[in-house]
Amino acid sequence: MDFKTFLFYAFSVVLVIAALRVITARNPVHSALFLVLAFFSAAGIWMLLKAEFLAIVLVLVYVGAVMVLFLFVVMMLDINLDKLREGFWGYFPLAATVGVIIVLEMSGVLLRGFWAPESEVPAVSSNIGNTKELGKLIYTQYVYAFEIAAVVLLVAIVAAVALTLRRRKDTKAISPSAAVKVQSGDRVRLVKMAAEAKPHGLSAAAAAVVATPTSATPEAK
Repeated sequence: MDFKTFLFYAFSVVLVIAALRVITARNPVHSALFLVLAFFSAAGIWMLLKAEFLAIVLVLVYVGAVMVLFLFVVMMLDINLDKLREGFWGYFPLAATVGVIIVLEMSGVLLRGFWAPESEVPAVSSNIGNTKELGKLIYTQYVYAFEIAAVVLLVAIVAAVALTLRRRKDTKAISPSAAVKVQSGDRVRLVKMAAEAKPHGLSAAAAAVVATPTSATPEAK
């Protein structure tokens, strides 16, 4: 057994153990950290297979972005672990059945490559998985599919921002553009009205009482 084969089996064992701990750990933070370990182990296997682009993408995108977001959400939310485990054994038969079906499907696809005779196996270039070769394929043979995928992702980003954008009505923010466009007539408004006469030496309330006619009381009569 050479050193590369030893590394492959070492990364595979760590990957399997980390994947099992993701679903068996009681603490969600520990599950997320084991998932990070699983991603790093998978990236190591990709590097051994000379697929360095997939390995770097796995580390940068999933470990550097997605898993950090998962950790922040898990640590910020007050998750009731006891409530989450209430229906575990109730859903276990269905989950186990789906897992077995997925394993059988993947085995049927992978084992066919191992059992096929060497004459039926297509010749593979030594540079397959190289970033340069991958870039050539993307920007030559699959350039239209790559551009369509980029447009779809851009539309998804714009839609997510538009759906989550909320403007509060009680904010006291000032728009700089509106402040620059304001004129003097918008700040002060002069109103002209006719003057109202009132008796000398009386306040406005007393003048109103005097001006209002009252009926005579029974004692005055």
